[in-house]
Formats: sequence, structure tokens, C-alpha cells
Amino acid sequence: MPGTFEVMIERNFSSAHQLRGYKGKCENLHGHNYKIEIYARGNELDNIGLLVDFVELKAAADEIVLYLDHRNINELPPFDELQPSAENLARYILERVAKRVDDDRVKIYKVRCFETPTSVATYAVD
Repeated sequence: MPGTFEVMIERNFSSAHQLRGYKGKCENLHGHNYKIEIYARGNELDNIGLLVDFVELKAAADEIVLYLDHRNINELPPFDELQPSAENLARYILERVAKRVDDDRVKIYKVRCFETPTSVATYAVD
């Protein structure tokens, strides 16, 4: 029976940001303990039965986490010009991880970015 395999990893980091042009307290510099979930999918496993090696996926994610952790996101490219919203962070993370991991079998297709345990933004591609 044909189907799709999916794997997910979770990572955490703490950063500050401020939402430019926002009318409210989030326009001020403030911090979050972010949680991100990175999802990969594909229809075919490799020759040893893996969709993607968790070590490889975690290494790609950890490179981004290292860049963002304990920093003011507004000062980091591309967020020095791009609004550092959870939505834009989710897209940025997906695109960066996909550059390292995607191939003809595996596609990074969704990232969920939690600013708080109850506030999450998702970016997904087909």
C-alpha cells in the first residue's frame, strides 16, 4: 500500500525581538522561549530504511538555532529588514533547513514556530 513517511524534530531557543509598526506592547523589545518543530516527508526510504537521518536533520536545525539563540532577531539578516514575526521565522527556518536536507526523496515541508505554548505560526509548502 503506497503511503508517505514523515519525521519531525523539535528544537528550542531564546531570543528577543520587536514587531516594527505593531500597535501594542509587542512593538517594544521583548523575549520568547521559542520552540520549533521541523517536519520532513517522502514516499521512499533509503537503503537502510530511513527517510532522513535525525542527526542530519538536527545538525541543519542546530545551525539556525545557533544563529538565533540569545540574540536580538531584529539585528540579524534578513530580519534587520524583514519583520521578525513567528510567521516569518517559520518560513526562514523551513527555507534554510530545506537547502541542507531536501533531495529527490526528502522534502522539508512544514515548520511550526511557537512563541509561547499557546501561540504558534506554521509555514508549509506543497
